Amino acid sequence: MTSNSYLSVKALTKYIKRKFDADPHLRDVYVTGELSNVKVHSSGHIYFTLKDDSSRINATMFRSQASKLSFKPEEGMKVFIRGDVNVYEASGAYQLYAQTMEPDGIGGLFVAFNQLKERLQNEGLFNPNFKQPIPQFPKTIGVLTATTGAAIRDICTTINRRYPQAEILIYPTLVQGAGAAPNITENIYLANRHGFCDVLIVGRGGGSIEDLWAFNEEIVARAIFESRIPVISAVGHETDTTIADFVADLRAPTPTAAAELAVPNQQQLYQQILHYQSILHQMMTSKLNFERNRLTKLQNSYPLATPERLYRPFIERLVQVDLSLQNATKLYMMNEKSKLQSIDSKMKLYSPVHQLIAAKQQLEHRTQTLTNRMQQQLAQNKVAFTNQLRMLEALNPLALMSKGFSVAYKEENVVKSVHELEKGDVIQVTFQDGYAEAKIEKKHVQKEGEAK
Repeated sequence: MTSNSYLSVKALTKYIKRKFDADPHLRDVYVTGELSNVKVHSSGHIYFTLKDDSSRINATMFRSQASKLSFKPEEGMKVFIRGDVNVYEASGAYQLYAQTMEPDGIGGLFVAFNQLKERLQNEGLFNPNFKQPIPQFPKTIGVLTATTGAAIRDICTTINRRYPQAEILIYPTLVQGAGAAPNITENIYLANRHGFCDVLIVGRGGGSIEDLWAFNEEIVARAIFESRIPVISAVGHETDTTIADFVADLRAPTPTAAAELAVPNQQQLYQQILHYQSILHQMMTSKLNFERNRLTKLQNSYPLATPERLYRPFIERLVQVDLSLQNATKLYMMNEKSKLQSIDSKMKLYSPVHQLIAAKQQLEHRTQTLTNRMQQQLAQNKVAFTNQLRMLEALNPLALMSKGFSVAYKEENVVKSVHELEKGDVIQVTFQDGYAEAKIEKKHVQKEGEAK
């Protein structure tokens, strides 16, 4: 055979691939087995091996289908897979391309539930230390549920019956379907931004695990955990349990039970108030009796029974001091009166002396008055002299000469006009600090209107 009779590896592989493509039984295959060598690529594709006791096949699940899984494929997990079988040309090996995947024996949602529960528990979202206390007497209660279901009616009826003074603020919320989880999350954050509510009830009525699945979503769990307002979870019936129940600050088995846990019972409060009233009355009665007995004992005591005995010595001492003060006052008045009489008699005996003293005082007063007037007149004359002296200084020609002026003399006479001078005259010019002689060489008579 010639070399042209041989097929290339690529051609053979393509031929085999066309056989796989043409076989209708390989286009939609349902197969079960155990997962092995599971690898989740950064692109989102999942590569794994599907095996049983005697055989194995390589398999791939692309990101578009893997993103729809409600659980995480793990090593050793038994699964049901629907897909198609084809040849991967690069390696020439056939493999299974998975379209859907479900766990064998238990549902995929239940697997996803357990996986998320374990992960959040490891992160600490279920830790009791993070649980917030539910307020005992809330003023406003926020309810996040559907407005058309029985849950909202049960919650409102129970609150109005048990604690009608509380205000109910309803946040209409989707609780089932594809958009339920984002809507629940959004309303939890919205209630926290508003800040009107003291406690939130988040829940719905019962249903299948698919119906309740929105409360098993991670975004809902984290929104409940991050809520600053305490959250009561009320999802489904008593036997239903969701991730929201584990994260919430308090879990209620039903919506009605959630309403009961959110508010106190008005009748119970009334009974409790009556109980406290009775205890308070007993305590006050006991206290009054105790104080009354104490008062009686004090009133019957020796000091209070005869109080005058306590201050009698002080009264007697006060009386003695008062008498002593009166006697001392009388004696002092008598002595003063005697002194005044003695002085009066001496004044009458030496009256000329007193007249002389009075005249001397009058003379001293007049002398002082005259002295003051002389000093005043002297001060006035001094001021007038100073003013005259300043005027003379202003008129002093020497003072003017110190500013640059000079005086001309002709034969010891002051030259007052240019007409008094002739050409060839010798004059003496006197300055502040001396004089100089000058000879007239030229003179000029100023005409009327001519500038100086």
